[in-house]
Amino acid sequence: MAAYWVWWILAGGLVAAELLTGTFYLLAVGVAFAVGGVAAWLGASGALQLAVAAVAAIAGTFVAHRWRTRHATPAPEVPFDVGQAVEVQAWNADGSARVAYRGSLWTAELASPDTPRAQTMYIVATRGSTLVVADRRP
Repeated sequence: MAAYWVWWILAGGLVAAELLTGTFYLLAVGVAFAVGGVAAWLGASGALQLAVAAVAAIAGTFVAHRWRTRHATPAPEVPFDVGQAVEVQAWNADGSARVAYRGSLWTAELASPDTPRAQTMYIVATRGSTLVVADRRP
C-alpha cells in the first residue's frame, strides 16, 4: 500500500474519532495527517512527510484552540451564597457586622444605608470575603 493511503486512512480515522468527541483538536490533527498524505502523494521523503504533518498539526491545534476560546460561552456564575441566611453576632459602629455563616464568623456590610438591621439577615452579594446583607431574601 502506498504511503499516502496510510496517511489518508489515519486521517479518516481521526476525523471519525472527532465526531465522537466534538473538541476540534482531533479534526486539526486529522487534517494534518491528510496534508501529510498529500506530501506523500507528491513524492516527498518520509522525513519531509512527518515534518509537514507535524507543522500542520501544531498550526491546526493552535487555530482550534484560539477558535474554541473565542467562541466558548462562559459558564454562568452561580453565586452559592446569595439568598442564604446569616445570624448577626454583633453590629459595629461603622455599620458593618460580624455574622455567623458556614461555621465561622464573617464581616458583613449592609446592602444600603437605609437597610433595617435584624438578627437574621440574608446575603445579597459578596465583595471579596465580605458578605453584603439585607433584611429580605433577594
